[in-house]
Amino acid sequence: MDFEFDEDQRLLREMVRETVERSRSLPPEQLWKTYLDLGWLETPPVELAIVLDELGYVADPTPFLATATWFAPLAGRLPAGSGTGVCDGTGRFVLDAGRADEVALLTGSGVVVVSGAEVAAEPVAVFDPTLHVAHVEAADLVAGVPDLTLMGLAITAVGACRRILDLAVAHVKRREQFGVPIGSFQAVKHKAADMHVAIERARALAYYSALTIAEDDPRRREAALMAKASAGECQRVVFKHGYQLFGAMGYTWENDLQIYLKRAKACDLLLGTASVHRRALLEEHARKGAAR
Repeated sequence: MDFEFDEDQRLLREMVRETVERSRSLPPEQLWKTYLDLGWLETPPVELAIVLDELGYVADPTPFLATATWFAPLAGRLPAGSGTGVCDGTGRFVLDAGRADEVALLTGSGVVVVSGAEVAAEPVAVFDPTLHVAHVEAADLVAGVPDLTLMGLAITAVGACRRILDLAVAHVKRREQFGVPIGSFQAVKHKAADMHVAIERARALAYYSALTIAEDDPRRREAALMAKASAGECQRVVFKHGYQLFGAMGYTWENDLQIYLKRAKACDLLLGTASVHRRALLEEHARKGAAR
């Protein structure tokens, strides 16, 4: 597998960055229309990961993540408008269930797609005010989280963690103690280095997951579980160090850091934390070993 972006993928990354930077002040409805017009929902897995990486970096408030990675892999198509999927067998904490035009339900008899108006969705208040999460009431739900769904959450968390690191580095270059920037202190450098290593590790695994999905590689399930687990572990390191480097003001609503801390944490909690997917990975290895 080639882990380097080709020229088209690099151009896509730059285009997404420029578009998001130019339009980030728009209301979510206009942002969503911009993404639809640009055809980002139609990108294959690796290119989709590039888009989600950049949208995670800005804590995107649109239903893009749910539509592209919760609805599409279940339904096998894009929705008429926005969409989401219920795939964990519980219907708890479903991303964008309260505002989706279509909802894909994974049931014992297969995937059932219904309009959002037909779904009994109860909005849930969460610590990330830009996320829309709801509990869904439906019969005969079964668990079967798609690999693309796990990859989407993982790379979105990575994007948010990249932003946290960039904000922290900029802060420690400006903030002074004893007449020098605190970024010159060895302990601060070590924390920033730990954040960088955690991000690069999680990012590599998230893109590896996207590659295995794109190539329908038999390792795709293991790769998705590793990506989600690594992203969860990454956000713990980045959350702790980023928050500490900013001090208490980093978690205030006046500081932008809290937006990305919350988005990274939410991506870890949705559909199971790192420990859940580490355990699932062990079970997957045991299952394959028993089948040999």
